[in-house]
Amino acid sequence: MEEGFRLNGKFGKYGKGSEPMTPQEIVAGQLNAYNAKDLDGFLSYWDADAEYYAFPDTLLARGHEEIRARHVERFREPDLYGRLVSRTELSGFVVDQEVVTRNFPEGLGTLDVVCVYEVKGEKITRAWFLSGTKTILSGPS
Repeated sequence: MEEGFRLNGKFGKYGKGSEPMTPQEIVAGQLNAYNAKDLDGFLSYWDADAEYYAFPDTLLARGHEEIRARHVERFREPDLYGRLVSRTELSGFVVDQEVVTRNFPEGLGTLDVVCVYEVKGEKITRAWFLSGTKTILSGPS
């Protein structure tokens, strides 16, 4: 049996599957991998030269190695989880609204995030992240 995240009957992890994935399926796959803390699976949805921005234009990472470096510690957070609130697509751009649960130094908390992904050729090529104010739910453990 193939491994990966099944989306509408298609396997997204590592590009497996016979039908091309839609931009929304690509973004859903990377969010599933993020929530599973599967760094290799997460990166499989990103172009090797992808650009990762803080909105509007602060480049945070370029390419798999820099994106990996940004996520190694984050994926060690025991409560890390991105809950999808809404998703829409227009002309190869997918916009997600998410509430992300994280283990901040101040304690367990959430952060509202708007994510804009540009998808070309079944890969995320650029992404922008706009974060709201974090809410601390409980003190450090």
